[in-house]
Amino acid sequence: MAAARAPGETVGGLSGPGDAQGAERYDAWYRSPRGRWIGETEYRLLAGLLGARRGESVLDVGCGTGYFTRLLAERAGVRIVGLDTDLAWLRYARAHADAAFVAGRAERLPFEDGAFDHAIAVTSLCFVRDQDAALRELVRVTRKRVALGLLNRRSLLYLEKGRGGGKGAYRGAHWHTPAEIRAQLARLPLRDVRLAGAVFLPAGGRVARWLEAALPASFLAGAFLLAVAEVVR
Repeated sequence: MAAARAPGETVGGLSGPGDAQGAERYDAWYRSPRGRWIGETEYRLLAGLLGARRGESVLDVGCGTGYFTRLLAERAGVRIVGLDTDLAWLRYARAHADAAFVAGRAERLPFEDGAFDHAIAVTSLCFVRDQDAALRELVRVTRKRVALGLLNRRSLLYLEKGRGGGKGAYRGAHWHTPAEIRAQLARLPLRDVRLAGAVFLPAGGRVARWLEAALPASFLAGAFLLAVAEVVR
């Protein structure tokens, strides 16, 4: 599972400087057999629970190279804006997606209240120091629904990559538990919070694909923990 980055390493969210070659390498990972399977699995879960309709507006906070930004624009037909702090990654995203991209931080989004129908943050909240501020901002700029893709502390991936401060691209990442994200969201004007999980065996392969099809998304033991909630305005 490569949808995360530590400062100066691969990609994911609002976490530090990158470079053009790093952006290309990261995005190419999604075209590898394992990367394609993980990316598609995460996208299907995200798009299904987000439920954005064609023509609606979406903000992608911590868009990185714009992988999920591109898919939502191309497949769901939404009007989407990607936001990240990393200018090199934003340049890559602009060159590869029919979408708008802006520089900015999750803790102080450069948009008016209720500017978007929906907002997403896919493994970017994991690298934001003031998560509560970022969540308040997400809710502030959203009219309908927010979706958060998180690293799950109750997963095999955490045992492999997350313990002791994390390894590689996961160094310094925050891993959420289902109870923790529920408590964070309960402090905000949100309702109908739903959690789902995916990527139970991140190594991929036949067994991983079989297990992914066999286990329900309500089994919250996947590396990818998705939280979706309705905004109360």
